[in-house]
Amino acid sequence: MKIGVISADITSESRVAITPDAVKKLRKLGFEVVIQSGAGQAAYYADALYQAAGADIASSRTEVITQSKIITTVNDLPAEATQSLSSGQIVIGMLDPYRNTQLDTYAAKGATVFAMELLPRTLSRAQNMDVLSSQANLAGYKAVLLAANEYSRPFPMFMTSAGTVKPAKVVILGVGVAGLQAIATAKRLGAVVEASDLRPTAREQVESLGGKWLDVPMSAEEAETAKSTGGYAWTPSEQYVKDQAAVVDKALSNADIVITTAQIPGRNAPRLVHGATLAKMKAGSVLIDMAAGTGGNVEGSVPNETITTDNGVRIVGAANIPSQLAAQSSDLYANNLVNFITTLIAPAGDDASANLALNLDMEDEIQGALAVTHDSQVRLAKR
Repeated sequence: MKIGVISADITSESRVAITPDAVKKLRKLGFEVVIQSGAGQAAYYADALYQAAGADIASSRTEVITQSKIITTVNDLPAEATQSLSSGQIVIGMLDPYRNTQLDTYAAKGATVFAMELLPRTLSRAQNMDVLSSQANLAGYKAVLLAANEYSRPFPMFMTSAGTVKPAKVVILGVGVAGLQAIATAKRLGAVVEASDLRPTAREQVESLGGKWLDVPMSAEEAETAKSTGGYAWTPSEQYVKDQAAVVDKALSNADIVITTAQIPGRNAPRLVHGATLAKMKAGSVLIDMAAGTGGNVEGSVPNETITTDNGVRIVGAANIPSQLAAQSSDLYANNLVNFITTLIAPAGDDASANLALNLDMEDEIQGALAVTHDSQVRLAKR
């Protein structure tokens, strides 16, 4: 049974779905692996490394797809590639399911398609398959380095014979996996860091990393509601939203670096920084918009471009930061995929390679959550 690996079809994507180390793991499970020639080149994994790990090299994407039972990818398959699919094949990748326009095509082809973004992250047995966390962790780290490169002053405080250099003031908006890593990285570089999140319960995590929480006053009743839900199911009052915006606006007006991380699966990213706030920021300050590819947290941001406002503020539309760390992000992503693929294998006897079989079970809490098409049907509920 073969697992296929195809190359990314977009110029801004350097990652590859399966690395040579992952090939070795899959072969131990009993799979054969075929990879499109050059698929790992941008992540510094040459064809020779795959061959040494036991993979076959195919000259084209079509050849990979026609040979493989399971097809792995980083992003969605190109439209022309879906035409090569046959009934019973499996596609696994980060497929942006709520925006994906090819689900009907996948279903018509009879393919079972798993979108890794839909993983139930609260399940303990699913943690080693969590592609969002593995990629966001690296993205939060790299976002700070991108900011440091764009910023015209150093991050840490320096004591020099010519005077004291003040530390950079960094504000992180959105304290998920990426935001927490950004806080930790900015602190290691010597910056003064403040952070905000719609979830008041994130305060403890921010402060544990040495950041300052941008506190927003709230009523005792509202505080108890937010605490009891863990912050995720909490709907803040209009007054809280208004008060938080005022606190954030003041912090951003004094900031040197702002990094925004807020994204909502299947929806446009929430607008966190508006033009009125940008107009108050200092010339030379830098914003890294990590949500630029899904609508942007910052007004005026453009995916994969750097915009300078009339008052000298630089807005970096960082649409796909993990691709800039392609070697490491590919390695983690490949491990996530291998861990998920193991859930698809039916129990086998002593000779795994001879008894290798798939067990697709839509009642399984992981498989059922990730499957967006199966049995010629689109399973994804619309948002």
